[in-house]
Formats: sequence, C-alpha cells, structure tokens
Amino acid sequence: MSRTPPEPAGPSGDRRPVGGPENLAADPTPKTPFDALTEPEPPDLVGRPAPDVGVEEYVRQIKETADKLVRDKAGRGDIKLLATALRELRYCFKVFAGYRGRRKATVFGSARTRPDHPAYKAAEEFGRRMAEVGWMVITGAGHGIMEAGHVGAGRDNSFGLNILLPFEQSANTVVHGDPKLMTLRYFFTRKLMFIKESDAVVLFPGGFGTHDEAYEALTLVQTGKSHLFPVVMVDEPGGTYWATWLRFVEDELLARGYISPADRALFRVTDSVEQAVEEVTGFYRVYHSMRYVRGHLLLRLRARLSEPLLARIERSFADILSGGHFEQVGALPEEANEPTLANLPRLKFRFDRHAAGRLRQLIDLINQEG
Repeated sequence: MSRTPPEPAGPSGDRRPVGGPENLAADPTPKTPFDALTEPEPPDLVGRPAPDVGVEEYVRQIKETADKLVRDKAGRGDIKLLATALRELRYCFKVFAGYRGRRKATVFGSARTRPDHPAYKAAEEFGRRMAEVGWMVITGAGHGIMEAGHVGAGRDNSFGLNILLPFEQSANTVVHGDPKLMTLRYFFTRKLMFIKESDAVVLFPGGFGTHDEAYEALTLVQTGKSHLFPVVMVDEPGGTYWATWLRFVEDELLARGYISPADRALFRVTDSVEQAVEEVTGFYRVYHSMRYVRGHLLLRLRARLSEPLLARIERSFADILSGGHFEQVGALPEEANEPTLANLPRLKFRFDRHAAGRLRQLIDLINQEG
C-alpha cells in the first residue's frame, strides 16, 4: 500500500520541510488567506466576549472525537478514512507552513496536454511570469498543464499535490523527489489544500477534473465558504475553449437566473498570459486580505482610502451592507494573532454574505482607484 512519503528530518531530529525557515513560531502561526476567514459568531454570542479557544483545546477535541468513534462502534473503513485524512492534512499543513509568507497560485488543466501544444506553452509562460514576481505555483503534480506550470516556475517555486489513483499517476520531473511534493489518497483532502493555500486559481483547458475544480472554486467564493481570490480561465492565444464555456454560462446560467449578474465578476476569461498575470497580481495591488471579526468584515488594505473614494463606496455599495456604514479603522484587538498585518488600514463593515460578486466589484474599485 502506498503511503505519504516520509518527511525530511531537520537538524534537531524533528521532521520538517526542507527549504522553509529554520524556525517557525509556534504561536502565532503564519496564516493563510483561508485561515483568516471565519464564520460570524452565533447569535447567542453577539456582543459577548469571544471564547478563548487555544490550540491545546482543539487538539483535546480531536482526541475526544477519536475516542467517541470507539464508543460508537464505528466501522473500520470509516475510522481508516478519518485517520488517513487527518494524517494527510497534518503533513500538508507542515509542508506549507514554511512558505506562508509567499503568495501562491494554483494552476489546473489537462494532464494530457503535450509540450508542443500552445496551451502547454501558455501555462509554462504563466508559471515563469508568476515566479518572476515572487509567487509560487501549486499544481496536481502530474503531466500536461501541471508540468508546464512547474517548468515555468521552476522547482524551488513549485508545490505538487499528487493523487493516488487506481492507475498510476507519477509526479512530473520538476517536483519528483522534492520535499514540497505531497501524495494524497483522497480527492477531498487534496482539493482542500488547493484552495486553502492559494491566493489565486488559474485554469487552462482540461477535462472533467478541470471543470470540477473551476466550479468548486467559484462555489466556495460565491457562498462565502472561502476567502475571495481571483479565478482566471486562460485559453491559448486565439483559443475558444473557455470562450465557449463563457457563452454557456451567460446564455444558460445567467439568462435563466441561476447566477446573478454580479456573479460574473467572480471570474475572468482571457487568451492572454499577460492579462492573466495582471488579473492575479492586480487583485492584490491595494487589497491585501480579509477577515471576519465580531460580525464585521475587515478588508485589510495596503494604503488608506481617500475620503472621496470612501464616500463613493458608501454611495455605490450600500446594497452590500447588512447594517451600519463603511468605516476606516486600524487593527482590532481580535487580530493580535496576526502582528505582521497590524499596520495595515482596514475597511470595516457588516457585509451581506449573499453579495460575493458585489464584494469582488468593491475590491476591484479599491484596486483601481485606491
């Protein structure tokens, strides 16, 4: 039976990923965009001090839940599934933890795309351009588009999330043997890591798996179950793959009312690598990250907004408020576990979580005018 590969040992005997920082602070841990997004507090906690739940308490809950499996006489298969998933996730968390300070783009696309295909060359160019501006590239570690993204980014800037399949899928030569290659048994743990660790999702032409990842990313963003990030569909130059998909979305989903007009802002379609890079990097020009605190959404920004722009936002985006007004503030006490972001200004407001597309439009305005 294939197993998760052993972790490289550090100098003290503790096993850690090679290539990351020698010492990672135990508390606070580096954050991912996904970590900072939490559900609003339950109604019975509104206005009351938030419970102080530390790492040790969450570990205790994991152990208690594991003990209950025995008490419940859960089946061996169910327990094996949970044990494997937990082991895989723990290992992935450890590998990624050493690189939390760098932005990452997840690249999806067909494993069948040959190196001489224009889509392969476009994915390779995208990986190269992202590495040049300091980003890292995550892929499924296979061949085709996945390999192309890694070839462009280079081994040092590449993560691989390989999947064990009934038919063998070997890792591409760029990440094979690299400590940033993780091999997972379950799609659901793999899919979680693709989104959790990403600051952007970029999709080149592919099959069922590519569309699965596209719709999952869009669904998670649309429903507020993930942080907001750019989703970009990239055709080869002059290609029609995603342009045809876009016509279906507009002629069927949008026309039938299955998505709202504002949802169209949650993704971009282009046949230009340059435009794809600009779409990804431009999303973080002024906007930095988001976090919910005590029922308020905080947009952390790289620069304070001008008063005229704030007034324009108040006029143009009142529909996304569930109450109150837009307010510029500093870091809140509840954000003390993210000290590296303490100096960033915040736009604070109560957000109607049905309006993800409009929130994206707000962030676009801030990036364009801020």
